[in-house]
Amino acid sequence: MMAGLLKPARAWLRDLPEWLTGIIYVMAAVIAAVILHRVLIWIARRATRAHPEGTGAVFVERINTLSRWLMIVIALAAVQPALDLHRSTATLWARAAALIVPGLLGWGAIVAVGTVIDVMIRHADITVVDNLRARRRRTRLGIFQRILVSIIMLVTICAMLMTIPAVRTLGVTLVASAGLAGLAVGAAAQPALKNLIAGFQMIFTEPIRIDDVVIIDGEWGRIEEIRLTYVVVKIWDERRLVVPVSKFLEQSFQNWTRQSSALLGSVFWYVDPTADVPRLRAKLGEIVTANPRWDGRFWNLQLTDTKPDGSIELRGLMTAKDASTAFDLRCDVREALLAYIRTEMPEALLQRRARVALDTPVPNDPA
Repeated sequence: MMAGLLKPARAWLRDLPEWLTGIIYVMAAVIAAVILHRVLIWIARRATRAHPEGTGAVFVERINTLSRWLMIVIALAAVQPALDLHRSTATLWARAAALIVPGLLGWGAIVAVGTVIDVMIRHADITVVDNLRARRRRTRLGIFQRILVSIIMLVTICAMLMTIPAVRTLGVTLVASAGLAGLAVGAAAQPALKNLIAGFQMIFTEPIRIDDVVIIDGEWGRIEEIRLTYVVVKIWDERRLVVPVSKFLEQSFQNWTRQSSALLGSVFWYVDPTADVPRLRAKLGEIVTANPRWDGRFWNLQLTDTKPDGSIELRGLMTAKDASTAFDLRCDVREALLAYIRTEMPEALLQRRARVALDTPVPNDPA
């Protein structure tokens, strides 16, 4: 019965023009590839839904688009012998396939690298209190991924271009004159190459890591992204500071979380010399120890300096688990101790004094 149904269909196709028959074959191949792709992705998602954060589930989602195009290319390659193409059209078809296949292979390699590194990054949790090791791992993986992707893209583009005979001939000519071309390109691209080499050096020296708290160009912020040639610093007021990588290797900057995320914060008060410093020290201890942002390691109050205006400088020290918490803790302690001075110790507020010397003695009162 099936043979009886296919016989009229074949006869109908033979009666159509060749170009229309080719379009029908191509459309049928593409539709069949898309349907098969949907079925396979559905099966893969069902198989990995028990572990949505696992490597398998991540890989399935990442290869969704790639696998669709790969199956379409395979379907078109399978249907190509039945199209009865002219020599020029067949040559064009072969050229297109020679360009597309290396591109898909390079795309697949980038997806595979990205999937493996993303899964490894997910295991590096930077939300813990002491996240130094996790931040170091994320930084190295991020830079390593960008290096691999850059290499894969370069190789893929070269492979695609070398499939074109004219470009292949041009490539041999360029190789023959690579000495002069290399000097010219090197001179023109010196800043870019400088930052690129600095990006490679960043992997081994690690002056900064992802989520490090830094002060650079007078701005306080966190390292948000580390690229091969530049670094993005998220400033405290939501601005982004884009800094060349070489600047972190050649110039000085402050890294508050280089060894640990824990910090020692300081607050300064300028009070009258007659202020009762032990009393203020005791009150500071009450304020700090009662604040939930204090990590319980250390606090102190010291008289650190005297000023020309007659005031004395008091420095309070307190520890916190990270830079953001330390900043909030300093603000809380500064406000609380000033409120205490204003209400309970007004004599600690700075007072201006003057000693007046008279040139002539004051006469005695005759009375």
